[in-house]
Amino acid sequence: MKEFAKLIDRLFYTHSNLSKAVLLKDYFANTPDPDRGYALAAIAETLDFNFLKRGLIKELMFTRADPVLVEMSYDYVGEMSETVAHLWTPAPDMVRLERLPTLAELVGNFQAMNKEEIRLYLSTLLDNCTPTERWALLKLGTGGLRIGVTARFAKKVLAEFGGRDVHEIEEIWHSQRPPYVALFRWLEGAAEKPQAEESVNFVPVMLSHPLGGEKLEFRDYAAEWKYDGIRVQLISNDKGSAIFTRTGDDISHAFPDLLERIRFNAVLDGELLVRTGGNIGSFNDLQQRLNRKKPDKKLIERYPAYVIVYDALFLEGEDLRGRSYTERRERLTAWWEKHPINHMHVSESLEVLDQQQLDELRRRSNRVDIPYIEGLMLKRKDSAYVSGRPKGLWYKWKRDPLVVDAVMMYAQRGHGKRSSFYSDYTFGCWRDGELLPVGKAYSGFTDEELRKIDTWVRNNTIGRFGPVREVEKTLVFELAFDSVARSTRHKSGVSLRFPRVSRIRWDKPAGEADQLETLEKMVSGEG
Repeated sequence: MKEFAKLIDRLFYTHSNLSKAVLLKDYFANTPDPDRGYALAAIAETLDFNFLKRGLIKELMFTRADPVLVEMSYDYVGEMSETVAHLWTPAPDMVRLERLPTLAELVGNFQAMNKEEIRLYLSTLLDNCTPTERWALLKLGTGGLRIGVTARFAKKVLAEFGGRDVHEIEEIWHSQRPPYVALFRWLEGAAEKPQAEESVNFVPVMLSHPLGGEKLEFRDYAAEWKYDGIRVQLISNDKGSAIFTRTGDDISHAFPDLLERIRFNAVLDGELLVRTGGNIGSFNDLQQRLNRKKPDKKLIERYPAYVIVYDALFLEGEDLRGRSYTERRERLTAWWEKHPINHMHVSESLEVLDQQQLDELRRRSNRVDIPYIEGLMLKRKDSAYVSGRPKGLWYKWKRDPLVVDAVMMYAQRGHGKRSSFYSDYTFGCWRDGELLPVGKAYSGFTDEELRKIDTWVRNNTIGRFGPVREVEKTLVFELAFDSVARSTRHKSGVSLRFPRVSRIRWDKPAGEADQLETLEKMVSGEG
């Protein structure tokens, strides 16, 4: 536990990816199994270790410090693990441990305990830890390290550590389980490469690059619409069926209506959407189905799953990834004619022979009355299906964001490195002389702009509600967002998808900000 705490503390304060890689490789080389495997799982977010609920942590903290002081400290620090790490005072009659448990012992102990035992054990651990160790323990137990290391980066470091290609790691990653003993033995040359289990395994997906100023020979590329859903991989064979996200998360349980239709021998790449009222729904409609452990019948009937199929990785047991995109599509089309599936269809192929045709497709995708299309994809016709983000093969172009001028109504401190600044804002638009909240945004501005906004918030506060400050309704922001949909959960009746700050309109009078009617017209396709 001590070495793990040192590792994530150093990773948190290290900004260079090269330096982060050195720290990780050194840890892997000098830490025995199974601890290093559990550390890898924690970093890659594959460790099932969400035993420490925020309510429990606050309850224990209130026994060691004044609750008002705790809340005020948390409001200022902006992060509960760090707040507790520094405020915690060991009990006078604390149980002194001879040593802290190893990471493997820690995982095993918590897994074997009931709620009351977890409460007592956590209190004892916090008494015996240093502030850094407390912080690491609480970050681990609440399920989110947030130390600037992604699962993809961790896999790249593993590949460097073992002198392997990262694609080899990707191929077997989803068939391995923490603490990854077999994986590390292979990387160190002590065992053969682990084989993917004979089951339904995720295949790492191929990703695209944003289309910028590249000079493309359009005749070498196939085009198709970029749909506004979530990328999924549909897998079915004699071992079973599954629905995976682009990162390999199994979401089969959330879409039983789709899972029951996956009865074939193939691995298909596509976009998950929902239908509503007989048409393809917006991303907001899809969100009604996401993150549901067990959707009820009414929800499924209202928002049935629908998939646009883009590509075929395997068909009838044959691996097509090494074939060209053109051949894969031809094989997919022929196979689909024999195996059509309800609530799915193969994506439409679009012709792009020159810049003029590309511009016309861009104009079509910018129409607000087609909320389920968010842009275009260009795929090189001779491209094999390569996991990762290879250069020069696939490109994406997202349609121009929608914009609206809105007035800041409330502000709240951020988290982590922004915990000292008011960086999370609520904005509103006008209706009958009243501002109604339409969305929250916490990105899109520079560090210098953040400091200016923070100063403005502090100087223009007119009310406080816990950590939230109400401000003078005088500062206008231009907000960019991907789409807008009707919402019964919001007083304004609309919700924005991915709102972010586009510009700060220091010069614009608040009365000239947009009316709510502007957003309502966008919903109806009139904007």
